[in-house]
Amino acid sequence: MMKQTKLGGTFTLPGTTNSLHRMGYGAMQLAGPGVWGPPRDIDTAIAVLQEAIAAGVNHIDTSDYYGPHVTNQIIKKAIHPYPAGLTIVTKLGARRGEDSSWLPALSRQGLIDGIHDNLRNLGVDRLDVVNLRVGGISEPKEGSIEEPLTVLAELKSQGLIRHIGLSNVTPQQLEQAQKIAEIVCIQNFYNVARRGDDTFIDALAKQGIAYVPFFPLGGFSPLQSSTLDRVAASLEATPMQVALAWLLHRSPNILLIPGTSSTSHLRENLAAAALELTPDAIRELDAVAANAPAAGRSAH
Repeated sequence: MMKQTKLGGTFTLPGTTNSLHRMGYGAMQLAGPGVWGPPRDIDTAIAVLQEAIAAGVNHIDTSDYYGPHVTNQIIKKAIHPYPAGLTIVTKLGARRGEDSSWLPALSRQGLIDGIHDNLRNLGVDRLDVVNLRVGGISEPKEGSIEEPLTVLAELKSQGLIRHIGLSNVTPQQLEQAQKIAEIVCIQNFYNVARRGDDTFIDALAKQGIAYVPFFPLGGFSPLQSSTLDRVAASLEATPMQVALAWLLHRSPNILLIPGTSSTSHLRENLAAAALELTPDAIRELDAVAANAPAAGRSAH
C-alpha cells in the first residue's frame, strides 16, 4: 500500500527556501460561473481560503484574469496580511473580453499591465511566482516564447517578480526559456487519463522543477470515468480523491492545486493526501488509456 503524508509531503521550488506542501489550492472557482464576475457568496469564498490556510495549505494558485480581478481581491480580503511561508503563484498571458471571452495578452504592455494588476489586487510589492501562460486552451503549441518571457525576465530584474514558471508549454519551449531565465515550475494539462507529459514530468523531476497539473478530472472518456469510479468505490473514496492521490503517487515533483468554492469539497480534496492506494488500485489506474480528447474548456 502507498500512504501519503499530511498534505502530500513537501517540495521546494528551485532557488527558493520555502517548502511547499504538495497539496495546494487553486483559486479559479472562487469567481462566478464561467470564471466571470463575483461569486454567489463571497463570505463562503473567504471561508474556503481561510480554512485552507488553517489546514496548512501554503501554495495558492491564482490569476488576475479570473473574474477578472475577483479571485485576487478575495484572496487579499480573506488572508492579507499573508502568513509566513505562503507562496502565491499567479499567471499572465490572457485577459477577459467584455463578453467574458478569453483573449491572449502576451504583448509587452499587456504583460506589464498584468503584473501591476496582480500586485495591486493581491496587495503585495513583489509576486512570488509568475507563470507565463502560452499555447492553446488546454494544450501547448510549438513556437518561440522568447519575446514575452524576456519581458517577464526584465520585470524580475526590476524586483517585481521573485520567480518565473511556464504554463501550457512543451519541453522544447522550456529549453528555450531556460536560456533566458530560471524556470521553477511547469503547469500543464495532465491526469490519470491524459498522460502525454509522462516523459516531461520525469525530466523535470531530474532537474528539481515542479510540475503542476491542471484539470485532474479533465478529458476522461466514459470508460475511463467508469474505471475511476470503480476504483474509488473500492477505496471508499471519491473519484476526485483517487485522481489526486494518483497524481501525488506519480512523481515527487508534482504539486496539486485542486480548486473548489465549497468548504466541504475543500476538506475532501485535502483528505486525498492521506488516501492509501492499494497495489491493485494503482495497477488498474495505470491501465487507463491516455488517448481521450479534451473537451472544450475555459482557459486556465
